[in-house]
Amino acid sequence: MDETVVKSLYTPNCQQEAINLLSKFAANLPGIIFQVLQQQDGSVLVLYVSSGCEYLYEVEPEALQADFRVIYNLIHPQDIKAFTESIAVCCNTVTPWHWEGRIITPSGKLKWIQGTSQPERQEEGAVLWNGFVLDITDRKQAEEKLQGSEARYKAILDAIPDLMFRISRDAEYLDLKSEGANITLSREEIVGKHVQELLPSDVAAISLEAIAKTLDSGTLQTCEYQLTTPLGVRDYEARLVVSGEDEVLAIVRDITERKQGEIALQNLAQKFAKAFSCSPDSITISTLQEGRFIEVNDSFVELSGYERDEAIGKTSFELNLWVDDRDRLNLLQELQATGVVRNLEVEFQQKLGKIITTLLSAEVIDLDGVPCILAVHHDITERKQVEAQFRLAAQRDRLLAETLVRIRSSLNLEEILQTTVTEVRQFLQTDRVFIALNNTKLGIRTLAESVDPKYPSVLGWSTNDEAYLQEVRNLLKDNLVRVVEDITEMSVSPKVQAHCRKFQTQASLAVPIMLGNELFGALIANECSGSRHWQPIEIDLLKQMSEQVAIAIQQSKIYQKLAELNTNLEHQVEERTSQLQQKMQEVEKLHRVKDVVLHTVAHDLRTSVMGNLMVLKNLLNQGLGSREAGEQGAGGKGEELITNPPCPIPNSQSPILVSRSIIERMIQGNDRQLAMINSLLEINSGEKPGMDLKPEPVDFSILLGKIFAQLQPMLTQNQATLKNLLPADLPLVMVDTSRLDKFLAHLLTHSLQNNPPGLNFILSATVEGGMLRTQIQDDGVVMSKLECDRLFDLHVRDPQDCCSTSIGLKMYLCRKFIQSHGGEIGVISNRKRGLTFWFTLPLATSSTTNRP
Repeated sequence: MDETVVKSLYTPNCQQEAINLLSKFAANLPGIIFQVLQQQDGSVLVLYVSSGCEYLYEVEPEALQADFRVIYNLIHPQDIKAFTESIAVCCNTVTPWHWEGRIITPSGKLKWIQGTSQPERQEEGAVLWNGFVLDITDRKQAEEKLQGSEARYKAILDAIPDLMFRISRDAEYLDLKSEGANITLSREEIVGKHVQELLPSDVAAISLEAIAKTLDSGTLQTCEYQLTTPLGVRDYEARLVVSGEDEVLAIVRDITERKQGEIALQNLAQKFAKAFSCSPDSITISTLQEGRFIEVNDSFVELSGYERDEAIGKTSFELNLWVDDRDRLNLLQELQATGVVRNLEVEFQQKLGKIITTLLSAEVIDLDGVPCILAVHHDITERKQVEAQFRLAAQRDRLLAETLVRIRSSLNLEEILQTTVTEVRQFLQTDRVFIALNNTKLGIRTLAESVDPKYPSVLGWSTNDEAYLQEVRNLLKDNLVRVVEDITEMSVSPKVQAHCRKFQTQASLAVPIMLGNELFGALIANECSGSRHWQPIEIDLLKQMSEQVAIAIQQSKIYQKLAELNTNLEHQVEERTSQLQQKMQEVEKLHRVKDVVLHTVAHDLRTSVMGNLMVLKNLLNQGLGSREAGEQGAGGKGEELITNPPCPIPNSQSPILVSRSIIERMIQGNDRQLAMINSLLEINSGEKPGMDLKPEPVDFSILLGKIFAQLQPMLTQNQATLKNLLPADLPLVMVDTSRLDKFLAHLLTHSLQNNPPGLNFILSATVEGGMLRTQIQDDGVVMSKLECDRLFDLHVRDPQDCCSTSIGLKMYLCRKFIQSHGGEIGVISNRKRGLTFWFTLPLATSSTTNRP
């Protein structure tokens, strides 16, 4: 900065402006610079407060200037008294003011602050306060964290206002008060020690002199010194007063922040000037209204290309710095709204015309009564270029990854090629991208293309001109990548030139597609709007994409052959699978029938045979017993007990009287086994394709009436009743009448055998969707859902139920009978009592009723 300008900042007429300018530059200091005038009548006028007020107090500087008492509302209730007293003492004595305390910001944050000021009595009697307030919260927190340290000098180095020592004239520590202080030495390690034992020699010498002066003069003595601490070099202030005969009381405080603030305030102008001139970033001061430059630094000259004499007195518009004039307008609007702008990204034009990108930070300052803009420009042009390269690289990697995924997941070569040229053109932002393939028979032809609609398309173009083909092959063969930035500068044949003119090609980038050592085709990008510089990352992208396209072509050929083989193999596998499934179903049915037959033979038939054997053996034993009894009777020794004739020979044939009940039991057992054997035979015949049925159209209501009339003896025997609710006008149904009676008998038998006598049946029927649905409901016992679902299945039953297998076979035959008619059958367990059997049969149609 010019020396005249620096001096002008400190003239009496522009003192305020200099403070404003310097405080703007010192905005990053963790504190506030203030200037307060206390007039003779006691009123307080805030002349200046720096922008750090907003950070420290969370209060706008204007609000504080309007009413200084805002500060009182922020001070912690426990510290307000000390603050008020310190102000009063300073006002009365016009001595330096120093105070530390806590504040609570509007957002609820608790902060420690330290205030320091040097009051000056003015000629008219007013007092001018120049000072600063620092945020010492971090220091307070650091002091708390250092409590555990065992450093020998910690008690002295980290002295706080509450730390007090009683010291004798001989410089021996007599006592100390360290409550709340950051002191690690115990009382025993300090009391009784000499000052020279605990303090460095230079500090000890100062202390000895201060002790002697205090005792000799009997007045307050103050000394300042520095100590090297773990936190760095710190400044301390010791105040000594006489506390007794030949002893003093020393109060030690850390004044490092105050010293730093004083030095910062004294050297602020010098630092600003040095920072202004030496800053690596461009710094300018210009008028707010016109943008006319008042001062610029050397970095601005280097960044813009304009010498300092060329810029001073000129506006930014006269130098043509703004690429977009609206950026200047946006800057002014933001400054008017908030007074500050941070990191606004704008583009500027250098003297030679190069466009650069900077981050602009600015604030409004007042310089000699003229509103000005203090602006800092940080050049980020290289960073933006690197970011652009990173974005291009990321896009390239993404494009390559997506292409690789498509190649691995898709067999559609046409789709892969079309997607490739589309995304490559979008990445390159060029006018045309296409893929041309080379074929020894068909020549060169274009298979896929993405082109700007403004320019002609090459899709479908082909040629068999051998001379043209050979020239193109040589271009790609001799140069693995053919880069042409301006087609007019390329040395080619007239045919190639004519081709370029036809399709308006101005620049070209061609990469061969190689399959092994064979030139299979090329991936080509064209610029039609003018010449173009192809960047290395763009060339690298096309090279990698051509490799992926080559892989896709090879993969497509392999997959095409593999698809043909898979088609034949899948057809064979389907045939074999179908045959195997059919055989497995047949085997499964055979196993199911086998299980039922084995169970029947192993349990039910065995039980019946054993019963017959027991009856026969019993009869035989009765016969032998009768013969012995007859012999006794003949001898006159006893009365004849049986009427059977005697059997003189034990093993000879002899008649045996058998009771009717035994014969009836044998007949019933054999009938049951015969019925079971017949059921098994019927199941076996039913499992064969095409059950032998002879359905015919019948009046179902009349037919059921006849069948239930025949079943009446069975109902009577079991004391059961049947209530027939069949409508008289039921339509004709198709059913095999010869087997329907047996089917109904099986359903009734199931209910009769599983319930006590006295069962009641209700018969009903309805027409639903071309089928006749018949229901037989009883009021007997209920079944679980699992039992209902499995009732009509062919499976091994509970061996504890003597009739379970025979009934199960009949239920299975019932379902086969209904399904053979094209109907369905089921059973529903009623909520309160009983079961409801239902089955459907097809209605007779006109074609079936007219059939001979």
